[in-house]
Amino acid sequence: MVKEHHVRVYKSEENLPREDQLAYKIAQVAADPVAVSDEVTDMVINRIIDNASVAIASLNRAPIVAARAQALTHGPTTGGKGSKVFGIEERVAPEWAAWANGVAVRELDYHDTFLAADYSHPGDNIPPILAVAQHVGSSGHDLVRGIATGYEIQVNLVKAICLHKHKIDHVAHLGPSAAAGIGTLLGLDVETIFQSIGQALHTTTATRQSRKGEISTWKAHAPAFAGKMAIESADRAMRGQTSPVPIYEGEDGVIAWMLDGPDASYMVPLPTPGEAKRAIMDTYTKEHSAEYQAQAWIDLARKLHREHPEVTDPANVQSVLIKTSHHTHYVIGSGANDPQKYSPTASRETLDHSIPYIFTVALQDGAWHHVDSYAPERAGRPDTVELWHKVTTVEDPEWTRRYHSLDIAEKAFGGSVEITLKDGTVITDQIAVADAHPLGARPFAREQYVNKFRTLAAGLVEEAEIERFLAAVERLPQLAAGELDQLNITAAPGVIDLAAAPKGLF
Repeated sequence: MVKEHHVRVYKSEENLPREDQLAYKIAQVAADPVAVSDEVTDMVINRIIDNASVAIASLNRAPIVAARAQALTHGPTTGGKGSKVFGIEERVAPEWAAWANGVAVRELDYHDTFLAADYSHPGDNIPPILAVAQHVGSSGHDLVRGIATGYEIQVNLVKAICLHKHKIDHVAHLGPSAAAGIGTLLGLDVETIFQSIGQALHTTTATRQSRKGEISTWKAHAPAFAGKMAIESADRAMRGQTSPVPIYEGEDGVIAWMLDGPDASYMVPLPTPGEAKRAIMDTYTKEHSAEYQAQAWIDLARKLHREHPEVTDPANVQSVLIKTSHHTHYVIGSGANDPQKYSPTASRETLDHSIPYIFTVALQDGAWHHVDSYAPERAGRPDTVELWHKVTTVEDPEWTRRYHSLDIAEKAFGGSVEITLKDGTVITDQIAVADAHPLGARPFAREQYVNKFRTLAAGLVEEAEIERFLAAVERLPQLAAGELDQLNITAAPGVIDLAAAPKGLF
C-alpha cells in the first residue's frame, strides 16, 4: 500500500535524520528494483508515442529551432555515445538533447497532464530520461523502469504539495522526479539519487510569471531546463558532489521560504518497498493543443456548435457565462485579470491560456486545430473578437470541489455554461471531463495515440519512417542495450533547414 509521509519544516538544531527527509524517501523509491507491470509498460509506450507526436509537430516553431541550434553546438561527451535530437540524425551531449527535445515536446501544450494540489505535464520526464538512456546505451527495459519512476514521483508530489498558490512554477516538481527517474534508469544507489534530487530541486525553483500576463516562449523552455538540470545534477552527484540538506524541510529551505512557510504540513504519498509504481495510470493526455483545463471546454463548444448553431453569431448573443473551478477561472479565465486574454494580437502562448478565446473559436468552428486555431488572422476575425468579449468566467464552489477531489470518479476539469441570447433565450449545458479522458465520451487508447502521431507527423515525416518508429516503440521492452536510438524520428528531407537557425553565443 502507498504510505503517506508527513513533511514539515525543521529548525537546524532539530537535525532531521537523512532517512526521514523527503528527498531521501524519494530516492529510496527510485532505487527500489520492483518490476513494472505490463499495464504500466503499455502506458509508457503510449506516452512515448504521444511525446513524439507533439515534438514532430513543433519542429519548425521558433523555440524549437533555437533550442535545437543550441544543442547542436554541444557534441557528445566522453561518458557515452551522445543522444539524438528529434527530427535529425546528429548526436549531442545528453543534457542538450534533453533541452532541445524537452522544448519540442512542451511547445504546443499538447501532451499529457496530471492535476491535483498542483499542475504538471508528467511526459516532461521522458526527454531527459531517454537522453541519458541513449547516451549510456541502456535497454528498453531500463528505460521503462526509469520513466515509471519519473511519473511516480511527479504525480505524488503534485498530489501533496501545491506550488501555484505561492506563484512557484510547476517544474519545481519536475526536477526531482526526472532526477529520480535517471537514478532508476542507471541503477544508482540511494545516497547518489538523494544528492541529485536535492540539486535538481535547488536549481529549478522559479516563479509562475512564465505563465502569467504576456506569456513568453520560456513557457516551452521551463520544463526542458528542469530536465537539463536533472541530468547535470545526476552527473555531479555521481562524482560525489552534495546538495543542500534538508532541501525540502530545512528552516531556510524550499518549503519554509517558497511554499507554505515554517508552519507547513504535507502528507506525501509514496509507494512502499516492493510496491509497483502505477502513478502513470492516473494521468491523461490531450486530444487538443491547449491548456488542459480547456480540453473539456473545446469538446462542449463543439457540441454546442452542432446543436445550437445560432450561438456562433455574436449578433444573436447577449452574454456567455462559464461557471468553473477556481483554477480555470483565476489562471486561464477572466479572473486572471489579464487583458491579454482578450487581445486579438496576443501571443499563441497567451491565447493557449485564455478560456474565453478558446471557447469562442471552438464554438464558432466546431473544431480545434493546433495551428489554425491560433493563427493571427483567426484571432483577429471581427465576429470572433466581438463574441470573445462577451465570454466571462466565474468560480463555482462545486466545480472547485470536484476539481480537487481525490476520487477519480468525480474529479472534474470542466463546468457549466449559460449562453444568453438577445431574444431572452438561455442555453445551458455542462461537461465534467474531456472526451479523451479515461472517464470521458471517447477515452484515448493505443489506437488514438497512434492516430494522433500519424496526424501530426503527416507531411513532416516520410511514411516509412513513421512505420519504423511505431514498430520500434511498440516493442520497447524488447529493445536491447544500445538500441534506444530507434525511438528518435528523422524528419523528411527539406523539412528542417539547420542553416536558417538564429545565431547566438555558442
